[in-house]
Amino acid sequence: MYLGIDLGTSEVKCLLLDDSQRVIASASEPLTLSRPRPLWCEQNPADWWSAVERAMVRLKQTHGSALAAVKGIGLAGQMHGAVLLDEQNRVLRPAILWNDVRSGAQCAELEKSVPASRQITGNLAMPGFTAPKLLWVAQHESEIFRRTAKVLLPKDYLRFMLSGDHVSDLSDAAGTLWLDVGQRDWSDAMLAASGLSRAHMPKLVEGCAPSAVLRSDRARAWGMGAGVVIAGGAGDNAASAIGMGAIADGQAFISLGTSGVFFVANDTYRPNPEQGVHTFCHALPGKWHQMAVILSAASCLRWATQVTNAVDEATLLNEIEAADAKEFAHAPIFLPYLSGERTPHNDANAKGVWYGLSHGAGRAALGYAVIEGVAFALRDGYRALQAAGTNVAVASLVGGGSKSRYWAGLVASALQLPLLRHSGGDLGAALGAARLAMMASNPTTDVAAICVAPPIIDRIEPQADLADALQSRFERFRKLYVALRPIFSE
Repeated sequence: MYLGIDLGTSEVKCLLLDDSQRVIASASEPLTLSRPRPLWCEQNPADWWSAVERAMVRLKQTHGSALAAVKGIGLAGQMHGAVLLDEQNRVLRPAILWNDVRSGAQCAELEKSVPASRQITGNLAMPGFTAPKLLWVAQHESEIFRRTAKVLLPKDYLRFMLSGDHVSDLSDAAGTLWLDVGQRDWSDAMLAASGLSRAHMPKLVEGCAPSAVLRSDRARAWGMGAGVVIAGGAGDNAASAIGMGAIADGQAFISLGTSGVFFVANDTYRPNPEQGVHTFCHALPGKWHQMAVILSAASCLRWATQVTNAVDEATLLNEIEAADAKEFAHAPIFLPYLSGERTPHNDANAKGVWYGLSHGAGRAALGYAVIEGVAFALRDGYRALQAAGTNVAVASLVGGGSKSRYWAGLVASALQLPLLRHSGGDLGAALGAARLAMMASNPTTDVAAICVAPPIIDRIEPQADLADALQSRFERFRKLYVALRPIFSE
């Protein structure tokens, strides 16, 4: 039996997987975000741990015998967040999250101080990444920076609570801007540019390797045996790829979660930072991956649901699907940059926009514009991947937004790419974490036999007539950002 723990932005999910890869049970606990100032987004690490404990109490109550048989734990989590610990391992301030974009100025400073930063890290310096966050803390909260003894990523804080050890995996560490991604090791030059050294960093392991052992008091509390292995784990997207079976060169998935991700596995290190493409280590040795990332995807639909006073997201999607599609040819254009944007713009100042409003723009038209805008942003990201020499024949679609076949069809047509939906696709990162625990507990196991794709529910082909109709709207979408970009920074 294996336990996968996925620390998301909106919830913590704990999943039990048996030796035949059957999901025995799962439990989730919600999380909330704090936005104390414009551009800021934070969470209290203590809230993450409290959510894990609540979920585990529920699992123990309902599946105590399965927990007792757990041999390994895998961790997955939101990337880039900065958890600062002092010498006594006390949290010094709320964690600054991946979608916090306060550190735009510090990105420019980093690239100026290390001219080879893009070659070392394989990525542009973006405010979502961890290194510029620490530069911001050094400049604006100098006493906290002075007291910082360790910097951990979100899931690695959970590992510390589970084991007492400071460890990270390479896929998550690749999103810090402190890793030499090609060499799979910390970069002394990038650390020094942030006023840090290797002493501030956790030990590095591969995602499928053992990283620590569960503390005995924690094992007793959860009804587990001694010697439970904790795998290196992975950042959320690499973990989802393990769960979706995207490990061979060219295998891909698109996530319509809080953020949007177009993920492609690679057998070699192929960076393309100038196009805003993320190039990170995969959770398996000798593997990398590329990602086009948009900061707001399903979160845009959640926002639109609230501001249009719809009952919930599902109801709004139903209203969109029930409307006359011909009306949407004149629907507003939506820029989904509610938290700024990464690929391809790397623009922390970008804003969300409804453009072209009229008296005839009802809730369905506004909702349609939102999901279309997310589809267009993913198309922008795919164009950046293609510019890096990456082409995909078919991609899996996961995340909360994938539950809508209508939205899935819109994305397929916008990308002109067939999409596969899978049963259990919403378990991606937690399932991937549990699979990494299986590999860490059984080092001789065949990786390909573990990392198989979940069963396919359906295949969604692009609709030629819809793709043609979307083309002109996509061009307007791209022109709108270019026109507004100078205003965004004012």
